[in-house]
Amino acid sequence: MIKSIVIGLLFLSLNWNCQSGGDAPEDPPVETGVKQIDYQISQQVITNPERGFMHTWTVFSEGNEVDSNALQNLKSQNVSLILRLYYLEQFKDGPLSAAQLDLIRNDMGHFRDAGVKCVIRFAYTNDQNGTDAPLDIMEGHLEQLGPIFSDNADVIAFVQAGFIGAWGEWYYSSNGLATTENRKALVEKMLEVFPESIKIQVRTPLYKQEIFGYNTAIGSDIGYGTTARARVGFHNDCFLASTTDYGTYQDIEAEKEYISKEALYVPTGGETCPPVDIPMADCQTAETEMELLKWTYLNLDYYGPVLDGWRNANCFEDFQRRLGYRLALKQAKLKEEVSGSFDLNLTMDNLGFAPVYSEKNASLVFQSKTDGSIIKKALGLDIRKIVPNTTFELLETIDVSDVPAGDYDLLLEIADSHETLQGRPEYNIRLANNSVWETETGYNKLNHTVTIK
Repeated sequence: MIKSIVIGLLFLSLNWNCQSGGDAPEDPPVETGVKQIDYQISQQVITNPERGFMHTWTVFSEGNEVDSNALQNLKSQNVSLILRLYYLEQFKDGPLSAAQLDLIRNDMGHFRDAGVKCVIRFAYTNDQNGTDAPLDIMEGHLEQLGPIFSDNADVIAFVQAGFIGAWGEWYYSSNGLATTENRKALVEKMLEVFPESIKIQVRTPLYKQEIFGYNTAIGSDIGYGTTARARVGFHNDCFLASTTDYGTYQDIEAEKEYISKEALYVPTGGETCPPVDIPMADCQTAETEMELLKWTYLNLDYYGPVLDGWRNANCFEDFQRRLGYRLALKQAKLKEEVSGSFDLNLTMDNLGFAPVYSEKNASLVFQSKTDGSIIKKALGLDIRKIVPNTTFELLETIDVSDVPAGDYDLLLEIADSHETLQGRPEYNIRLANNSVWETETGYNKLNHTVTIK
């Protein structure tokens, strides 16, 4: 009796092993009439808006406008972002001139024509021992600049708080403005004159905590809104340069963790510096820090030896790919024939260091196989919520009752939310997949055809 039980158990065990082969359970079968599409990840360096390595272009009072030819050359460098640093050294005692305002206004037009965006900073001196302006002058300049910011919000990615001290770095102030009271007054004025869609970056995490009187990182309840705390991020102008990044951090571990959490909603960017009490950052160190702090942009023009070290170690190109967001399709499960409604079922990954920080207009595009005509259906997708290290499921039911019967190729458009940039492919988000991007339209192909009855 015992022998027969043992033999029976052995048979069951062998039978189970033969059936399973020791492998993990297979994916559930795809529903009849539904096509599963698995997308390939691209290793190409992709130029996308509001992220990546950027150049810093400085101009002094009433200087030359940005060079249109230089802007056009950025495309070959995979650069879509320029830090434009305006020095206002001639206006420390009075209002900005018409020529200065025209310079800034015309620059914005050049950026738009070239299909790029800018990060803005203002300062009054590039000398540690130089002089800045009194607070009331700064506030007056912001009042003058307000209409320009409103008219050109479409091409302003972020704004570094600036104004105070040498290089606008909030430290060396000849007018005694390097205090919480004055920094807070400046930030409040900037929040007032800049459109709500534009996020402002302060020089250290402690500055933001002191200005707003808190030290617990914001969550999604605040982060996706437009209150003051949801509009203020960070720029670090001595990244990877010392144990404290030249005083960027006081309580290093706690403040980095704070930025890591807040950077799900507000941007981090800046530049490297000459290292002083640590070795020059190797690839692994840099990657770990950028992942933790969710870096979205980094200056190409400084500090050269650090950047060259990454080039020589063959990780610079990887950072080109991963700075900011890098969105990719993972899988789709889509019906091949529908009537009345269409279920969009996509999974997506963010392979970059950071999320998207500005709202976008996402649409499912139906392109007729017969005549090439298109019909766009707006999606409820909030692209900002596709965050690093988490697979995102996009599940939406789209009404297609008004779409004529026929066969349609499906595409995904992720466009800028500003009307002025509609129909500009260079301002659309390109997904990091092989064989999906259409350069002419700025659409991403889902590689699927649906028949609408």
